[in-house]
Amino acid sequence: MLKTEMRNPKTMHLDRMTTEEMLRIIQEENQNAVKAVDGCLEAVARAVDAVTESLRKGGRLIYVGAGTSGRLGVLDASEACPTFGVPEGTIVGVMAGGVEALHRAGEPEEDSAAFGVRDVKALDLVANDCVVGVSAAGGAEYVLAAVEYAKSLGCTTVGLTCNAEAPLANLADIAIVTDTGAEVVTGSTRMKAGTAHKLVLNMLSTCSMVHLGNVYENMMVNLRPTNEKLRERMVNIVAEIRKVGREEARSLLDQNGWNIRAIARSTVS
Repeated sequence: MLKTEMRNPKTMHLDRMTTEEMLRIIQEENQNAVKAVDGCLEAVARAVDAVTESLRKGGRLIYVGAGTSGRLGVLDASEACPTFGVPEGTIVGVMAGGVEALHRAGEPEEDSAAFGVRDVKALDLVANDCVVGVSAAGGAEYVLAAVEYAKSLGCTTVGLTCNAEAPLANLADIAIVTDTGAEVVTGSTRMKAGTAHKLVLNMLSTCSMVHLGNVYENMMVNLRPTNEKLRERMVNIVAEIRKVGREEARSLLDQNGWNIRAIARSTVS
């Protein structure tokens, strides 16, 4: 039996616990999710380097998942543009059931290999793309078929799962296994498994963006002034980089077409 489907001995009587007791055990298991990521950082590092290489060559980072795993991939992809200023489509999230499945269950689609191939085919994959299959159990046919198709085109593939013996771990070029074990509620991988996978997805996108120069020191320097919040953040960043007041920072942004990277480069030189 998959570890993610086993019963957790600590929560056999969850239905008899007080609210505080439930919260404490859930929090203990949340901490185990973080520890599970500790155990696979070497694999995450290989995946980050592969993603970075793909993006440098003009390829894309494409997440493919089903259920919670798919939603987490879509979330990470959707936040890349406002956070790092990359063009739309640089990081893509694909999930079984499409947009509708973001707010409803899409279990039938998870079992369809044909849909998995169809949805990644629609992206016109090229060999420079890096495809990350995300499946807590590691056996979703939708994800497996998408990853297998990507491999056939020469794409680098990554499998993110919680079970070392899962088909996804054996199929992908790079396997990231976050061994989170049994859930508080048996089989509910939106909990520990989802937490661990969100942490890994954060690492994949963030570290690759740092490698590509979209972060200066620890500041986002490839932002786009698309709303007032981001404009204010950009002013604050320039004020910090150049050690000037906000008015001078805004003036520098005006002079440089609101391009923080240009200002950062001139600071270093």
